[in-house]
Amino acid sequence: MLSRYTLWGRRSAFRRKEDQGKGGYVDRYNSGLLLILVILLVLNIVDVFFTIFILDCGGREVNPFMGALINRYGDQFWIWKFLLVSFGVLFLCLHSHFPRVKKGIWAVTLVYGVVILYQVFIIFFQIPFDR
Repeated sequence: MLSRYTLWGRRSAFRRKEDQGKGGYVDRYNSGLLLILVILLVLNIVDVFFTIFILDCGGREVNPFMGALINRYGDQFWIWKFLLVSFGVLFLCLHSHFPRVKKGIWAVTLVYGVVILYQVFIIFFQIPFDR
């Protein structure tokens, strides 16, 4: 997974079809993977801002794990949330050449996007603004 070739290795894919089907670890990752993982981190940051805004307007956190973090750490919950998601993104990156993980990266990104869209809906259609 991590070796002396991580920074200076040349392997970025598998040559044999058999190895591609099983998956494994490579030395270098492509820019498309970097883009999708950065999108995941950006969605995480947007989620934090929207969550803080919704909580300030009287909303509540529906995720019980995040609710426990908010109850325990208050406004500093975002630090733990960012660290947890960042370690998850690192895990996904290191295991990205396994077939199920490739599909999982896209699924997680799609679910996160839906969560952000739901928060936008809540902010614009559920929270009363004084106009």
